[in-house]
Amino acid sequence: MTDEKRVKCLIVGAGPVGALAALYAAKRGWDVEVYELRGDLRNASTTPLNFTRSINLALSERGINALRYSGSDSLLDAVVADTIPMYGRMIHSQDSRGALTETAQPYDVHGQFQRAIDRANLNKTFLSELEKLPNVKVLFHHKLTGADFRLHKAWFERRLPSDGDKRPGEIEVDFDVIFGCDGAHSSVRYHMMKYARMNYEQTYIDTLWCEFNIPAVSSTHTISTTPSARDGFATSPNHLHIWPGRDSMFIAIPSTDSSFTCTLFAPAATFAKLEQRPHDIEPFFQAHFPGAADLIGPGSITEQFTKAPHLPLISIKCSPHHYTSTGIILGDAAHAMVPFYGQGMNAGLEDVRVLFQHLDRHASTPSGRAAALDAYNAERVADAHAINDLAYGNYWEMHAGVQSTPYLVRKKLEEFLSDKLPALGFATQYRRVSFTNQRYSEVVEAVAAQRKVLVSGLWSSVAVAGIAWAVWLSRPGGLFARNRINVFSELRGVAHNIADAVRGILR
Repeated sequence: MTDEKRVKCLIVGAGPVGALAALYAAKRGWDVEVYELRGDLRNASTTPLNFTRSINLALSERGINALRYSGSDSLLDAVVADTIPMYGRMIHSQDSRGALTETAQPYDVHGQFQRAIDRANLNKTFLSELEKLPNVKVLFHHKLTGADFRLHKAWFERRLPSDGDKRPGEIEVDFDVIFGCDGAHSSVRYHMMKYARMNYEQTYIDTLWCEFNIPAVSSTHTISTTPSARDGFATSPNHLHIWPGRDSMFIAIPSTDSSFTCTLFAPAATFAKLEQRPHDIEPFFQAHFPGAADLIGPGSITEQFTKAPHLPLISIKCSPHHYTSTGIILGDAAHAMVPFYGQGMNAGLEDVRVLFQHLDRHASTPSGRAAALDAYNAERVADAHAINDLAYGNYWEMHAGVQSTPYLVRKKLEEFLSDKLPALGFATQYRRVSFTNQRYSEVVEAVAAQRKVLVSGLWSSVAVAGIAWAVWLSRPGGLFARNRINVFSELRGVAHNIADAVRGILR
């Protein structure tokens, strides 16, 4: 980039995506102001918007890669030091005799893993890094109330908790470009839609979520544990734990204090029944998620359910993600997704890296920035839509597919080919999404092509085996010859049966 003019950049939202965007911009010499509706996110008393706590986050290769290119020598090390490796899923169930079982499913045949991280700790690390930069200001308790993307002006209300009923004061701020990193219910997106001809799609799935906590094991607090428990954790600290169900699911993610942040996902009707009949909560868990209630603590499971908010899951697609040279939305503001691929934050952090790749190829003038945002939008919208769809599809895999034979066979087959025949380029969809930086839209295309090859390969194997079998049985004195069976009719019947099986495995 050239330095024709110092760019004045406003960033709305001080979460991980907004903070990383501020860091990228500041490292390029921009004057950066970050506006956050809430108080200082490093304070334990600051409540996240709309809920008391949040689902623990999963940090994978895309997010890590965005941190690598942040321009900070210490940020990646500081973030990674506060994570817990998760090498795969641990599926909790019951066998035919009623005994509790744990079955580990590694994420990757090559040993790669996800990292569990606490949102509050991540915010703390990011904001502390921003504080070191002289060209960054972070302003808390500021609410965006309006923006004119043609006149380059934005308006904010400043309201402190101590103001009470006092009318908040409004400030006017000039900008060259404004980044909307303010979540699914983005104010920047709302105001930008008055200028950009934006297509917008919002979907709520028929699933609510509620948070629980599995406490750490201690001498003063006795709780149930599983065989994989160690180091003060009630169950394995290095797995994402899943209790799958037909239409509901319970998951547990490890925290650095040896506890687990847990989430119940279930239809709204199920939540309504449990809200009306709290005494059914523990029996519901015992019936659907064997062993989970004992880990939480039978005495506290009902209390946790009734005190925690019961929240919806939203999925958002929109296009374009920008307006000329003056506005861009990133992260959940552009592509909120259901949390079942662990890619929400990673996709948002990747947005920042990809955006600045395009900005670095153009002059820091309005026309150069407009060209960069156009190029970013042309690339990123397809990827945002792709991961949105993949995340929704992974919901069904997590709560039902992880125990199905077709899923397990397909996974084993793809992993075998990836491990033993790497030159063929085979990889599971999960590996491509979580452990590479391949574009999400290209992942979808590659996986579809890969499964076509598998189908063709299986058909070829079946054809060779079928012909050999038919020739053997058709020999003089063979079964077909003795009973005058039509070999071609038999092969057709077998082929139809195998086709059904192959489609089930590779769908």
